[in-house]
Amino acid sequence: MDIFERITTDRGPIGQYQKAGHGYFAFPKLEGEISSRMKFRGKEVLTWSLNNYLGLGNHPEVRKADADAAAEYGMAYPMGARMMSGQTRKHEELEKELAKFVQKEDAFLLNYGYQGMTSIIDAVTTRNDVIVYDSESHACILDGMRMSLAKRFVFPHNNMENLHKQLERATKRAKQQGGGVLVITEGVFGMAGDLGNLKAIADLKDEFNFRLLVDDAHGFGTMGETGMGTGEYYGVQDKIDLYFSTFAKSMAGIGGFVASKGEVVDFLRYNMRSQTFAKSLPMPMVIGALKRLEMLKTMPELRENLWNVVNALQTGLKENGFDIGVTESPVTPVYMHGGLVEATNLILDLRENYNIFCSMVIYPVIPKGDILLRLIPTAMHNLDDVAETIAAFKECAAKLNSGEYKTETFQDISKLRV
Repeated sequence: MDIFERITTDRGPIGQYQKAGHGYFAFPKLEGEISSRMKFRGKEVLTWSLNNYLGLGNHPEVRKADADAAAEYGMAYPMGARMMSGQTRKHEELEKELAKFVQKEDAFLLNYGYQGMTSIIDAVTTRNDVIVYDSESHACILDGMRMSLAKRFVFPHNNMENLHKQLERATKRAKQQGGGVLVITEGVFGMAGDLGNLKAIADLKDEFNFRLLVDDAHGFGTMGETGMGTGEYYGVQDKIDLYFSTFAKSMAGIGGFVASKGEVVDFLRYNMRSQTFAKSLPMPMVIGALKRLEMLKTMPELRENLWNVVNALQTGLKENGFDIGVTESPVTPVYMHGGLVEATNLILDLRENYNIFCSMVIYPVIPKGDILLRLIPTAMHNLDDVAETIAAFKECAAKLNSGEYKTETFQDISKLRV
């Protein structure tokens, strides 16, 4: 079959709904200043879908730093990959500051978080190595393992008893092949908001010889006494061999970094294909990241504001009978039950009649018959936003439970588009 003929009939598990949902449920346009309230289809909505935990995305100091750097350097400098012609003192300065903050010897700046994680796994493993990973690992981790030639074993999410068994298998296999073992997990799991059991995993180092890679995209800036991340929260930052995070969450920017021992970071600098063959991060993004990191470290009130909103939202939801799972982080999932049509009608009602914008997750990401509304609290939100949202959720949940959203077909959203 011709490739194009196939993709016109097989649109993929999510793409099959493109015609029914594009521009509304998928690829929606949030417009205006980055804030807790933005414009959706021409009207203001209370927005819970921005990974802007500390509210830095539109902070005046950040805007000024970005604008000043763009005025001085433009968006093109430096030209070329860092290995060839894209290295600057500012890139090196940011790496030193990041390494110091997360208590590692050195750090390597990455153009994108997703791209970076896939390339880290590919660079540090060979066909002789074995990877052991959590079953709910992010797509960037799964794609990184697809690139790697290493054998891999999976353990059920946060199941330490099974991880022990997988480490026994992995250790035996690695010894036979003359390789090593890499364990991969996340600090904060971005869908359910629960934490990777880093303390228990680190404790297994007393029994097994392995290296630990942690994706702390949602933990960096939000977790721990200083915002260092989930390793700080558990007191095991020194046991994390490869610490990774992105700038796309708490730092409200583009890029990411990996931190480790100096010799390991030097190896990555010369062996990560995603960086060797990609243009260096533009100077305004680097200088902007330095400013964001400075504010993350010196303005604890941003994190305090975030957690005040998180605690109020999660407590209020639970007190009103909502299931928010086992989240221990700002990520706030709200679990409901219903089919695809019910889920879309619920979101339509929230957006059109209550002016509340949050993300919806359905099968195949979660089991059939389940609906997950994913809320991301930020330091920009306030307690009035929380009260308004809980009141709307209560009314919509009542409609869902009474069958009001159970229609035979999708509502024609083409009539709703602007």
